[in-house]
Amino acid sequence: MAIWNLGSINIDHVYRMEHLPLPGETLAASSYSVGLGGKGANQSIAAALAGAVTRHLGAMGEGDEWVIQRLQAAGVDTGSIQRLPDNVTGHALILLDSTAENSIIINPGANRALQAAMLEKALRHITREDTLLIQNETNCQVEAARIARAAGARVIYSAAPFDLDALREVMAHVSILAMNAGEAEQLFAAMAGELPVEALLITRGAEGAEYRDLKTGQVHRHPAFPVDPIDTTGAGDTFAGYFAAALDRGNAVPEALRLASAAAALKVTRAGAGDAIPSRDEVRVFLSDQPDA
Repeated sequence: MAIWNLGSINIDHVYRMEHLPLPGETLAASSYSVGLGGKGANQSIAAALAGAVTRHLGAMGEGDEWVIQRLQAAGVDTGSIQRLPDNVTGHALILLDSTAENSIIINPGANRALQAAMLEKALRHITREDTLLIQNETNCQVEAARIARAAGARVIYSAAPFDLDALREVMAHVSILAMNAGEAEQLFAAMAGELPVEALLITRGAEGAEYRDLKTGQVHRHPAFPVDPIDTTGAGDTFAGYFAAALDRGNAVPEALRLASAAAALKVTRAGAGDAIPSRDEVRVFLSDQPDA
């Protein structure tokens, strides 16, 4: 069993300020930091820290070796990351206000220049016991999902950043469609009727998360754990990585929801993205202080 994650790798430039800028407004940041991010890198780190064998599929420029070192330190297999000499490593400008809300600008760089042939070569080794994670910050999602499903693997698609056309192209190869509440509303408004996936995983921020089994009609819900947020960046990615790792380990959906909810809750109490994702032991300690579900 393993998690294969086709996902973005970004270098995050984080600016903290009292409030997010209004149109035309210039603000001075109270602090600045650089860290590892990108939805894909965050999900890979979360899955690896949750205990899953995790192989990252993605692309970077030729430099930025510290990024590879950070991923490896978290336990991520980086052997299938493509190094593209004519592209820069993706990066993001993240603005954080005093309430932990954020605004993000992304330059995708190498994330959108993946070479399909190299991706297909790596995915020859995926099996029916494995899980493929994908999201919308790279190219080649359809190719990867098609290969994974043909091999019998589970495919979890985080439909973010939300792109209806991209979703329609890949949905036929998806097992579990993961979205936040806003993305789910956009989907339901655009696509009426039954969806060609096995399940929906919807995160609702402070209202918790739910898993809808579209085959049986069963719905599982888990409330959010109350915490004082510092930085919400990467919380959804942490949830996705932990949830995928729990399913990969054979956990039932309710247990996977509880574990992922706890990991996301811990993450928002820390500043940063990939560098701030908690370990499985830290999540266990946190859960030991929480009431039973």
